[in-house]
Amino acid sequence: MPNRERERFLAEPRIGVLGVTDPRGERAPLLVPIWYHYEPGGEVVVQTGREMVKTRLLRAAGRFSLCAQDDNRPYRYVSVEGPITSVTDPADPGMREAMAHRYLDPEEARAYLKATAHQLREDVTFRMRPQHWRTANFAAFAADFAEQGKSDSAG
Repeated sequence: MPNRERERFLAEPRIGVLGVTDPRGERAPLLVPIWYHYEPGGEVVVQTGREMVKTRLLRAAGRFSLCAQDDNRPYRYVSVEGPITSVTDPADPGMREAMAHRYLDPEEARAYLKATAHQLREDVTFRMRPQHWRTANFAAFAADFAEQGKSDSAG
């Protein structure tokens, strides 16, 4: 995907899969689904509980990756990896609100924020500067495949 397309794709509300290595090398990388925030040209922002395994691994590794996909045909994905640029502890309340509104309709977001207000004291915000991108858009492949199918039928 071209740069603008990949950034727009990542900025759309999708569930991301966060990946972080175990710096001790004792286990495979941790992969977990997570809400995230991204605006083109900016940083990837995630929030998680202070006492979570992923928080310990994020602090130790100092970097993470995030993959977002469209599981509708034709399949597409964007994966980004880079260094953690800042950690806000406790979590950034404005970012928590922005993420709730990113993933939920307004009424659900208000209810969610109210019901989970205690998490502001328990969560941490991580910001990552995208450094390495990987993308795929299978639309061209799907179009070629469909064309081949048509020509095979005609012949």
